[in-house]
Amino acid sequence: MDKNLVGFFVKRYLRFDREQPFISLSAGLAFLGIALGVMVLIVAMSIMNGFDKELQRKLSIMNYPLTIISVDSKFVGDEVLQVVEKKFPEYIFSPYLVTSVIAKYQNEMRGGFLFGVDFANERRLNKVIENSLDKNKTIKKFQIIVGSRFQENLFFSLNTKITYIFTDLNPSGLISTPKIKRFKAVATFKSGLNSYDETYHYATLESVQKVLGLKSGQYHGIHISTPNPQNDMKEIAKILPENYKIIGWWEQNGNLFSALAMEKKALFIVLMLIILIASVNIISSLLMTVMNRRSEIALLISMGATQTEIKNIFLFLGIVIGISGVLSGLFLGSVTLFILENFNIISLPADIYGTSNLPLELSNIDLFSIVFGAFIIVILSALYPASRAKKIDLVQTLKNE
Repeated sequence: MDKNLVGFFVKRYLRFDREQPFISLSAGLAFLGIALGVMVLIVAMSIMNGFDKELQRKLSIMNYPLTIISVDSKFVGDEVLQVVEKKFPEYIFSPYLVTSVIAKYQNEMRGGFLFGVDFANERRLNKVIENSLDKNKTIKKFQIIVGSRFQENLFFSLNTKITYIFTDLNPSGLISTPKIKRFKAVATFKSGLNSYDETYHYATLESVQKVLGLKSGQYHGIHISTPNPQNDMKEIAKILPENYKIIGWWEQNGNLFSALAMEKKALFIVLMLIILIASVNIISSLLMTVMNRRSEIALLISMGATQTEIKNIFLFLGIVIGISGVLSGLFLGSVTLFILENFNIISLPADIYGTSNLPLELSNIDLFSIVFGAFIIVILSALYPASRAKKIDLVQTLKNE
């Protein structure tokens, strides 16, 4: 195959055709469509990934990486905590109690969950709690930390006493009465997710044990922080006694992340159709070029050009148009992401999305999928016109000319 011959005619056919301007216009539209399609895909996948990662970061903070719970009992014993602490001293363990409550202040009432925690360990494990407390501040018995959204909704100041109605009933004679206890709100936290800031409350283990009538060393579970939760949970599970199991925060939110992954795949497929539609212009442009250059192609064949060389001329012509569009789309997408990331063009309501800035994060896998998918579409779009070019009837074409 004569590469110089193929390169010469590819360059020639890329020039603007004054006699048939519509052919050049069609090729230009194909180039523009692919460039815009790649750009839109890059920006859309970056935004989708950004929101996914932001949500995962928020959920991983408040849901804790790993949690040990009992399978057949309501409580995890203190002996389990001692076993895991002895085996893995480098990990952070925070035992907890949790109960559903109704918080009441004046005439306002809100449902939520009250956690009893060891604040010395909780501060090391939960950065939201750590950031909400002064370095030397100690949470005392029947003091509580509430979410900032909860405080805003009930309009109270710090050091105000909040009445908590516990759903666990206390038998008294022939009737059951709810347990009621007042806690002093001494600090607030802000996780960035309203669902947590409205419903989560934190008190000391001793306070919750006292209200629920539990003994020391009885926990509903043990929260754990490790460097690599997905691998470390297997090692911890090996030493747990029977009837205990360990779960990861990603397992507790499996349906949510499955739905997000499905939405991301659907978005990718839909936006890839933009590039597919643009590739139709490549096909039409090349077919019009083939029909317009029939006599020239026939003359090349009569002078000794092979069918492979004729095919490669139009195959490379389509590839050059398509790849130029892909590269331009990558450039436009990068510029767009730079502008969105460094200039506050789009501002989000922080109370809904947890952040006021548009989260952007493009993974290498998504970038490779976009480029590879666009490249495959370009190749397939150029194959048919190229195969038609090599099948031109030499005798019939020269006869008509």
